[in-house]
Amino acid sequence: MGIPIEALEAEVLGLPAAERARLLDRVVASLDNDAQTSREWDELAAQRDAEIERGQAQQVPLAAALERLRARVG
Repeated sequence: MGIPIEALEAEVLGLPAAERARLLDRVVASLDNDAQTSREWDELAAQRDAEIERGQAQQVPLAAALERLRARVG
């Protein structure tokens, strides 16, 4: 069993500010492992949206997109 959360909290809050900040950065990073992937998907979605707005690409209905995908993967 791990350290009770109250004991861990007291220990962390007793650290100097710089160490708490470093620990916080590491904890947040551990929760946000897929941040880069998420940013890349957001960028791709924005790019595709801009292409549609400029008339350089067309939207595909979901049913047609799923049909194409099923045909590719079998």
